[in-house]
Amino acid sequence: MTKTSHRFLYFICSVSAMGGLLFGYDWVVIGGAKPFYELYFGIADSPVMQGVAMTTALIGCLVGAMVAGAAADRYGRKPLLTTSAVLFTVSAIGTGLFNDFTLFNIARFVGGVGIGVASALAPMYIAEVSPANIRGRMVSLNQMTIVLGILAAQVINMLLARDTSVAESQAWNVAWGWRWMFWAETVPAALFLVMSFFIPESPVFLRMTNDESRSARNDEFNVPSSTVGYSHLSFVIRHSSFRKVLLLGLFIAVFQQWCGTNVIFNYAQEIFVGAGFDVDGMFINIVITGVANVLFTFVALYTIEKWGRRTLMLLGAGGLGIIYAVLGFCYYQQLTGFAMVALVVAAISVYAMTLGPVTWTLLAEIFPNRIRGVAMATCTFALWVGCCTLTFSFPSMNAALGSSGTFWVYAAICAFAFVFLYRNCPETKGKSLEELEHELVRGED
Repeated sequence: MTKTSHRFLYFICSVSAMGGLLFGYDWVVIGGAKPFYELYFGIADSPVMQGVAMTTALIGCLVGAMVAGAAADRYGRKPLLTTSAVLFTVSAIGTGLFNDFTLFNIARFVGGVGIGVASALAPMYIAEVSPANIRGRMVSLNQMTIVLGILAAQVINMLLARDTSVAESQAWNVAWGWRWMFWAETVPAALFLVMSFFIPESPVFLRMTNDESRSARNDEFNVPSSTVGYSHLSFVIRHSSFRKVLLLGLFIAVFQQWCGTNVIFNYAQEIFVGAGFDVDGMFINIVITGVANVLFTFVALYTIEKWGRRTLMLLGAGGLGIIYAVLGFCYYQQLTGFAMVALVVAAISVYAMTLGPVTWTLLAEIFPNRIRGVAMATCTFALWVGCCTLTFSFPSMNAALGSSGTFWVYAAICAFAFVFLYRNCPETKGKSLEELEHELVRGED
């Protein structure tokens, strides 16, 4: 690969990874806007309506994830990336613009569809345009932009929120502050939209459609020819060995959400206010968790090849289970202050270096070639179902059980997952996909 093509490869992968940046921003920005738009729409005392507001985008994620695979195979990867950029832009403008709660949720749903499409397409596009010798590094760029998008949302929320102890400032927060938090996403979304017109179509898609003239232009990237999987979910379910590995993938995908860490981002108000902080202190603590998320994602890029996938998954399940048990006890004892922040940061750090990135690595490795497409799509859909149910259930669970009981529930889930992963999770480090297929499927035709 020439130096020029190498730079161009980084350019097109960076543009695609902007989908991950917007994914992270759109996913988390609502956590900072939450205390203000709830007052504006009059839902501060309604756990059900709070859950609806937090879940509409996730329902959109389900729709986006469902349609992304088939649409990308029919229309191409590049048009779908452009479509996700349009959806992010429309959602960012509309969410801050609308004064009606129903229209607000529709705009959030549109953004959620964009998240679902971007989460499926961005890593796939990067993998398909990248040479094999640097594919892992390039795909990890998408994971890094996600956590950077999360941090960006947290910082912008903190900068836009005015002093809540001053009545005039609080009135501005309720009337306008939360709107600008959503509108700030318009800048990267519009940039993503413009830049998406300057990237090429995936060479894998061009080969699938027999567009040899355009596919030939990508030869300098040394992208190998790929086989296309034609398996359907019914085929996977009918074969016991395939079904077993699919169930493992489904468990890993759902557990990544139901380990409970993501509620810290989406329900930061309840968690930090319950720990004794006012809204201003809440924003500072949210940024601290965002910095920890980014730093320990860098740690994961190093440890995933040193310690192995199985070790990190067990460390994540066991570590989070212990932290949540202690955190629940602290809430039960009504402890407040720095110790509570330290426990939350510890939970984010453990998640960022284990379950967060390692889940996607395992899902990409454990499935045989012939079912990888349909199995990945199924597990991605299940992951978003897990995220949706987790987010919707937290307000009601927190109201019924209190913060202590809620985190004890998550601790119990982590304990169960530790046992399951100890018995069923394979170590995939240093093994070829062919070796893993032989070990996990054992010659199933």
